[in-house]
Amino acid sequence: MTALLHFEDFHAGQVFDCGSYAVTKEEIFEFAAEFDPQPFHLDEEAAKQSMLGGLGASGWHVCAMAMRLACDGVLLKSANRGGSRIEETRWMRPVRPGDDLRLEIHVVATSETASRPELGFVKMEWRLFTAAGQVALMIVTPRIAKRSAA
Repeated sequence: MTALLHFEDFHAGQVFDCGSYAVTKEEIFEFAAEFDPQPFHLDEEAAKQSMLGGLGASGWHVCAMAMRLACDGVLLKSANRGGSRIEETRWMRPVRPGDDLRLEIHVVATSETASRPELGFVKMEWRLFTAAGQVALMIVTPRIAKRSAA
């Protein structure tokens, strides 16, 4: 078993490749029906007439897919103690059925906290791509345990 990454293992400039995820039309419909039932996520004809210009995944679905990749790529391999904030989320272009999403996590900064000395904050940019380019950006800051707290 590989040792967990702790706060001390993260540094600004670090980049993690979190793998890829294949998007299906069925899951776009399923997620939208349950959580974001707007016509352009549920109906291909309505989607063609929308600003998306065709069927696209809900932005919240895109965030969920990014979270899956982040968990597999970094969070489940670290002494993660949960998120403290999401500063920003941008959806730059639609995610379509058949897209293969790829997530890169860039460590922007690390900071300690006086109120919880056993933890530190790791500010990250989650950059989500398809073959056509970047589709989303999320700036998140999870709490990561320090090695001494393990």
